Amino acid sequence: MTRPIVGIITNKNVIDNSYRTHSGGIMNTEAVANVSRCMPLLIPADPRYVSVEELLNTFDGFVLTGGRPNVHPSEYGEDETEAHGTFDRARDAITLPLVRACVERGQPFLGICRGFQEVAVAMGSTLHPEIRDLPGRMNHRMPPDGTIEEKFALRHKVTFKEGGVFHRLMGAPEVMTNTLHGQGVTKPGRRFKVEGTAPDGTPEAAYVDGATGFTLAVQWHPEYDAANDPVSRPLFEAFGRAVTEWSAQKSGRGVLRSA
Repeated sequence: MTRPIVGIITNKNVIDNSYRTHSGGIMNTEAVANVSRCMPLLIPADPRYVSVEELLNTFDGFVLTGGRPNVHPSEYGEDETEAHGTFDRARDAITLPLVRACVERGQPFLGICRGFQEVAVAMGSTLHPEIRDLPGRMNHRMPPDGTIEEKFALRHKVTFKEGGVFHRLMGAPEVMTNTLHGQGVTKPGRRFKVEGTAPDGTPEAAYVDGATGFTLAVQWHPEYDAANDPVSRPLFEAFGRAVTEWSAQKSGRGVLRSA
């Protein structure tokens, strides 16, 4: 049986300081293939090579991955500063309109880390370039040293809105997650509904209010050990069901249901 196709947003990378690539973490591929049960394909996030319309018509769903460059502050009405670090304007040009189009169409996506911030900005939110610099906030950044296991270790709780989408999905009011981000959401847009927060109040889980499709996004990295993690697995399974339903609806074999 042909699997639904999930497009995984890539990041620019340079191998050996000379060979330019669009690359994606194998963790994302494994999670989509083995937990969501969909076919993973990498998307070069650059409008010179692909258009939003082509992506919408080719893929059944999307994973908006993490990435080191930050969303450019001009996208949420602020000025660029040194604290913002590096940017990927080509990725901004693909992902932000892609999110809005998916919301309009009911086409499923899952936002992860930078992807969480992309969904936030697409829905009118603002970001802070270094969330740990705000009063009362903790350091959410990746530990600078250690093994992959240590970098992706569970580091803080996320508390969900009682009875909300994430509470029902996880079957628990609180979960433990990893944390590997510097930037964070400061003022959520009207439709960007935050349902999970870290102990310091940083938004960690959200969805798009009023959307007919799957629009869940998380600030942590659920792709790590997704098949075995009790928090990651239900998230990728639910995403896979939504993508499968979209694919069936598109082919006239079923009816799309909201997340």
